[in-house]
Amino acid sequence: MEAIAMAKEGNFEEAEKNIEEAEKEILKAHHSQTDLIQKEAAGEATEISLLLVHSQDHLMTAMLCKDLAKEFIELYRKI
Repeated sequence: MEAIAMAKEGNFEEAEKNIEEAEKEILKAHHSQTDLIQKEAAGEATEISLLLVHSQDHLMTAMLCKDLAKEFIELYRKI
């Protein structure tokens, strides 16, 4: 969301930095998610808790928001 705000102000360099930072942090979370999936696929059960489901929801939302932010940045560049 910060990246979108920066792009709206015409500060595309700062917007891109925000996107890069988001991508790094999302990748860390994605690796954690992948580890859980691989463990379960190998037969190691993972206790499903509300917290785990909630964190999965946040990860997916963050990934979608980042992708949409990139689109908004490109749109702001064009106008």
